[in-house]
Amino acid sequence: MEDKIDKLVDMLKKSKKTVFFGGAGVSTESGLKDFRSKDGLYNEKYSYPPEEILSHSFFINNTEEFYKFYKDKLNSLKYKPNITHKVLKKLEDKGLLSSVITQNIDGFDKEAGIKNVIELHGTIRENFCMKCNKTYDAKYVFESKGIPKCSCGGIIKPNVVLYEEGLDNKNVENAIKEISNADLLIIGGTSLTVYPAASFINYFNGENLVVINRDKINTFANLEINDSIGKVFEEIDKRL
Repeated sequence: MEDKIDKLVDMLKKSKKTVFFGGAGVSTESGLKDFRSKDGLYNEKYSYPPEEILSHSFFINNTEEFYKFYKDKLNSLKYKPNITHKVLKKLEDKGLLSSVITQNIDGFDKEAGIKNVIELHGTIRENFCMKCNKTYDAKYVFESKGIPKCSCGGIIKPNVVLYEEGLDNKNVENAIKEISNADLLIIGGTSLTVYPAASFINYFNGENLVVINRDKINTFANLEINDSIGKVFEEIDKRL
């Protein structure tokens, strides 16, 4: 692995525009569960399948049940950004990273201080009243009893992209622009199975595509490191 990390750091230092595209594996090392692994949320037993609970129609029709699951399983306020987030921040500060595009909704990238973050699936940190559009922070929502309500009486909805909902057009445009203009794209902690987000890497036509993931994934890469992403970024940090 040492040689591969040396090679990656060399790529980082030579690259004019580097983009990091991250998935659930980036955040699991903070203690969060992912969705699709054998220990993930989708393999736990609930009254309804998690994919159904996290859908727009379920939120509208079974709001109380939605919030039971949401508060129990998606509260990332109990956890903190990890070494990967911190090293990405350091790379940005050094001018070695253009942007982070994340599929995660935990808000760790921004909490770590990274400035240019595109949250494709939204974030639990932003919530809004469906009636008057007043905004609320995550603490208010997670500490509320039952269904979180606005001062106007309206139901508060997390600003996350649920199943049956489309991605934000501006986020999509920005992500595609960043990827298509990059000469180094690092894909980390994702199996590239969530669409349409995973399809965005098809817009990459730069020089180096790097994959860092515990398991091998089906994509062409100049460099693939199959190991803990936190361990890899710890080694990158030592070489900066």
